[in-house]
Amino acid sequence: MRERDDPQVIGRRVQQLRGERGLTQRQLAEPAYTPAYISTLEAGRVRASDTALRHIADRLGVAFEELAVGRPAHLATDLRLRLTEAQRLLADGRAEEAAGQYTALLAEAETHGLGHEQAKALLGLGECALETGELTRARECFERAEGRLAGEALPVRVPAVRGRAVSHYLAGELRYAVYLLESTLDELNRGGLHDPDALLLLYASAIGPYMDMGAHARAAQAAEFALALAAQAADPALIARMHRSVARTLLAEGRVAEADASLAKAAELYRQLQLRTELANCHWMRGYVHAQNGGLEAAESELRQALAMLSETRAALYRSQAAVELADVLHRRGKSAEAAELLEGVLGDFSSERGAVHAAAAHRLLGIIAEDTRDTEAAEEHYVRALSILERAGAAGDLADLCRLLGDLLRRTGRVEAALDAYRTGLGHRTTPGTTTLGPAPAQPPL
Repeated sequence: MRERDDPQVIGRRVQQLRGERGLTQRQLAEPAYTPAYISTLEAGRVRASDTALRHIADRLGVAFEELAVGRPAHLATDLRLRLTEAQRLLADGRAEEAAGQYTALLAEAETHGLGHEQAKALLGLGECALETGELTRARECFERAEGRLAGEALPVRVPAVRGRAVSHYLAGELRYAVYLLESTLDELNRGGLHDPDALLLLYASAIGPYMDMGAHARAAQAAEFALALAAQAADPALIARMHRSVARTLLAEGRVAEADASLAKAAELYRQLQLRTELANCHWMRGYVHAQNGGLEAAESELRQALAMLSETRAALYRSQAAVELADVLHRRGKSAEAAELLEGVLGDFSSERGAVHAAAAHRLLGIIAEDTRDTEAAEEHYVRALSILERAGAAGDLADLCRLLGDLLRRTGRVEAALDAYRTGLGHRTTPGTTTLGPAPAQPPL
């Protein structure tokens, strides 16, 4: 409970409640106190003891907390229930409606000084903003949540840290996202703060940035630790998210059947929990798995389903990212015109600060389609834009291949020196696939 209000505030509150109940000062005071004491208290000239306030609260028929800090009885419990309702709206893909409820709950929690409830509302607002693609807004919410939890143990602050890292990751700031996740992991593990849920959340969240940076060994290790921690974790939604993230490392290692099995586990958990956006992301990832394994028809089906579900939930950024994956499959199936139309329709949703990796992927694919139609000028423009985005983001995983495409184009158009420069840049990224940009690996969990 927050610190008690000033004597003047409590005095006015006692006087108001006494008047509403039609009690005299004598009736309120007896048998333990005198009318003169009540008069002095109501005037704010005495700081009542807890014992006195409990007596007066009992006579007034209110909770001690309501008298001491002006907070209605059971307010915190009621707020927590309503926070759960807002979380359910978000899980159902109704992010804008959920954000409205979280905003109202935040204001109410701030009015009554409920720090934990403020933090939960801010975390919810951050997740809503991630879903709608408002990354700056998301980051601000997570930072404020972390501030509200400043006095708490690190495991309690981990969801806010993870939210900040994800907002930076989606904005294309891969190195900083990894720094946030790794430094927090290091602090948890070195400090002996072995909280399975907190560790699992951080390891699962690190896999995506690692893969995009080309740091595949780190990604595989994070997946290994996440799988080992899953048996100790209590949150089924967290376990499902872990399975979805781990599938990406399994696929990179050529373990396609295991990747698909991991996604099937995630999808089943999301269905049980009725988490529509996360279930849509599972369809998206399964489409990616099929595409990487050559099953283009199945990939198209899964990605179309993901796109439809994400369009219904208004998850703007995720919808646009899934559209890029679908366009790649359509192009590979000979539907290049439809792929180009889809890409042009979502390209405006991206920038170097918003969905950078997929923005680059969209430009890369448009470049390939332009080359197919012998529009070398447009192809070169798309490749250069993609290259610029990836270099700013530090996404070394895709840079080498893009430099090869650009180099081949330049060589075919007779610009040999420029082509050699592009190849050299690509080789540089190929020989140092992201790992040189990372510091020492964080301390390992005591598994």
